[in-house]
Amino acid sequence: MTLTPCAPSCDAGSLSLLKPNGRDVLTTNWPELLLRELLNDWRQWARPEQFAPGGDWRCWLFMGGRGAGKTRAGAEWVSSLVRGGHAGRVALIGPTLHDVREVMVEGPSGVRSLPYERPTYEASRKRLVWSNGAHAACFSAEDPDALRGPQFDAAWCDELCFWAHPENSLQTLEYGLRLGARPRMMVTTTPSPIRALKRLLDEPDTVVTRSSTFDNEKNLSPSFIAGLRERFAGTARHRQELLGELIEEVEGAMWRRSDIEALRTRDDGPFDRIVVAVDPPASIGPNADACGIVAAAARGEGLAREAVVLADASVQGAAPHVWAARVADLARSVGAHVIVAEGNNGGEMVRAVLQSAAPEFFVRLVRASEGKRARAEPIAILYARGRVKHAAAFPALEDEMCAFGAEGYGESPDRLDALVWALTDLLLSGARAPRARML
Repeated sequence: MTLTPCAPSCDAGSLSLLKPNGRDVLTTNWPELLLRELLNDWRQWARPEQFAPGGDWRCWLFMGGRGAGKTRAGAEWVSSLVRGGHAGRVALIGPTLHDVREVMVEGPSGVRSLPYERPTYEASRKRLVWSNGAHAACFSAEDPDALRGPQFDAAWCDELCFWAHPENSLQTLEYGLRLGARPRMMVTTTPSPIRALKRLLDEPDTVVTRSSTFDNEKNLSPSFIAGLRERFAGTARHRQELLGELIEEVEGAMWRRSDIEALRTRDDGPFDRIVVAVDPPASIGPNADACGIVAAAARGEGLAREAVVLADASVQGAAPHVWAARVADLARSVGAHVIVAEGNNGGEMVRAVLQSAAPEFFVRLVRASEGKRARAEPIAILYARGRVKHAAAFPALEDEMCAFGAEGYGESPDRLDALVWALTDLLLSGARAPRARML
């Protein structure tokens, strides 16, 4: 009997990969204990690219499309090192601590969901502990400085291209990989042409494996696959998001990623005006446009005036009271002077919903009289002149920016719309901070 290598997420998925007669043989004739051992044996079901490569490498980079089995491969690698006594101090780094806990640790393909020893999660110390004394500490890439001081013999970095500070976090982590004979790290990510990823690819001691969404199709929902095909068919993002290919720059796009990265800063003020801009959707639900929510701030006078993009809190499919609450939370956290909202869809209803959620803020409605491209072009010029910077990496927003204007781009650039409204207010309208907020 031949078993087809694939990375199932559950026992039923494993059995579904067999031909009917193979399933009958297993379920009818095999003792339950042996069947369970087979289903739990990762070596039987994993695809070749999900195994750690041989050789004397320092970094294993696993680039794959969405749902390609990257998380399972990372969790299996960490578990195997710890259970085999090859690692005792591991770092788990994700875009946020929530991502580390809910995806890398507790998720359906996370470390604590594997069919081996279930390590204890110590919430107060943000770490996993195994019975042999090994432990894995959890870190957020939002806080690179948290990686200063600790030292490790292994690290698993998930979704590097979606980290807020990928270069600083990765560099600080590498300084801490100094225990044991061969400290190593694994990076699992859907690729995006950021400088940190390209630097890893250029390192001589990096090994790379790749996988597409479709390689893992039998373990994914048919509706998930159909939705991705429909959304990305014929676009460069099909190659990036589904095939896991690194697409450098999209021809014809209004922004280039390398230019945005050159404008990255950790500048946190002071500023003379801070705004939160909102591009509200016309509907709710899984197929609705996102509600673009972007915070930005500015300082200076005349041609020396510059802006810094502070946050992207956009949310997809949410009801009005949900996205309004998100706007209010962001406005409070950044100390906004005003909320700017597009009123083409909803008009005064948009103002009412926002004022209900954030009564202490003045809400200014703006209306689009030109097309999206015409509104975005002056903002792109400001970027080219170096008058706009980003306080962190905003992957979803920057993906929209670096695809907008390219031939065949047909998505709704909701995050970009909010960005344009924020920067228009700060740099093109002559607005300044009010002396008092509306109460």
